[in-house]
Amino acid sequence: MRSKQEGNDVLKTIPRIMLAAGASGSGKTLLTCGLLQVLVNRRIKTVSFKCGPDYIDPMFHTQVIGTKSRNLDTFFTGEEITRSLLAKNSADCEMAVMEGVMGFYDGVAGTTTQASAYDLARVTDTPVILIVNSKGMSVSLAAYIKGFMEYKKDSRIKGVIFNQMSPMLYPRMKKLVEEELGIKALGYVPKVEDCVIESRHLGLVLPEEIPELKQRLLKLADVLEKSLDIEAIIQLAKEAPELSYEPLEEEKTRASIMASEPEKCTQNSVALSAAENTKQSSLSSVKEVLKWKSSKKLRIGLAKDEAFCFFYEDNLDLLRAMGAELVPFSPIHDAHLPENLDGLLLYGGYPELNTQALEENKFMREEIAEAIKGGMPCLAECGGFMYLHDQTEGMDGKFYQMTGVIPGKVWRTPKLTRFGYITLTQNEPLVLGETDFGSSPAHEFHYFDSENCGTAFHASKPHSKRGWDCIHGSDRLLAGFPHLYYYANPKIPQAFLKKCLEYRLSGRSND
Repeated sequence: MRSKQEGNDVLKTIPRIMLAAGASGSGKTLLTCGLLQVLVNRRIKTVSFKCGPDYIDPMFHTQVIGTKSRNLDTFFTGEEITRSLLAKNSADCEMAVMEGVMGFYDGVAGTTTQASAYDLARVTDTPVILIVNSKGMSVSLAAYIKGFMEYKKDSRIKGVIFNQMSPMLYPRMKKLVEEELGIKALGYVPKVEDCVIESRHLGLVLPEEIPELKQRLLKLADVLEKSLDIEAIIQLAKEAPELSYEPLEEEKTRASIMASEPEKCTQNSVALSAAENTKQSSLSSVKEVLKWKSSKKLRIGLAKDEAFCFFYEDNLDLLRAMGAELVPFSPIHDAHLPENLDGLLLYGGYPELNTQALEENKFMREEIAEAIKGGMPCLAECGGFMYLHDQTEGMDGKFYQMTGVIPGKVWRTPKLTRFGYITLTQNEPLVLGETDFGSSPAHEFHYFDSENCGTAFHASKPHSKRGWDCIHGSDRLLAGFPHLYYYANPKIPQAFLKKCLEYRLSGRSND
């Protein structure tokens, strides 16, 4: 991978593609995992990304490539930070593969393209391969593809893959779309019965729940090697334009550039243009926060098991960069909390599938309650928030005892509750020591609701007048249904770790 500096921006060559589709259920995740397995089999160093806030699809990517898959979401991080995260997480890779979300143009509020797969392709200037579910169509496929190509003139759709197509039909469809649309047909996928990935109410089932997943993916990769034009796909990725971005962490300061390459630093180049100033202001607050690091290594307990398994890897990386040592523990399987903790992280997952096991681990419930009530800082999201209540309803309709930190019950609802992107603004005067966190993009996705959702923040739906209060916030607790992506507002993890440091220095962690 090559890179060069131009002013504050870096230009980096990142071979990359996006696999997108016209609708959910077209086979994006299965084909993405299959292609990743093909690239791994060929010993091509690959990184992967999921467009949007989804937790589960990246887990499948991770199973294939062996390293953590990441999310890229323009609602959370806008244009500049999204490009910076793509570059940061693509370091030293030979190819980056992005999986789209929903239908290609489907974005925020269901009426815009914001945060859609198209939006991410546009922001990162990434060539797109459109996956088309061909079941029940032949010549109409050309009209379908043409519509997606022409709806936005900058669609970046460069190729197409036909899913669920017979090998007999493919040569004719390939000839048709290449001659009439001028787009490259990159292969087809026949129906492969034993490579299907099952679903449940929050999306796909977890990778570890699928018997012989690795064998399924290896079989799928073998099929794709025969039915896809892999060399053409790799070549398309190599044709991606250089990515222009400004590093979140200083890779090379302007001063060092002036010292090493003075011929490039005329008076005009040193002065920031109006455009640069605008871009800098959008990044400056984030970059300033990212400079902070705890003066002491902080031991943060990270709930991690089948009940708590939804993680944004960038969130965990950011906490580590700020001085956190993440110590995994299981509220289901472990008898006690890890020793000498300075804080707790309780993220989302499937507590509703594990309510009985969580209730039966009485000592863990009591220790967590005692720690939080004793002043240990805690961040809890969605499933973790449910666990902090007095009781939570399980999938069997029974209510089970949880930690009792937050009074009230959590119950199952018949449909998604307060689903989608939101923007959080602080209601209450002091949360984690801060009077105003500013605007915080976030996301909700849950089939459960609480008698006591909290009032520390107000959630506003984009492109809507709808809003609601949410989140319990105090000096050392932030707990609610919303999922946070820390690069969207790094002041929140910073404030949390500052409180963990305060707790540590007070001697409360028994260090």
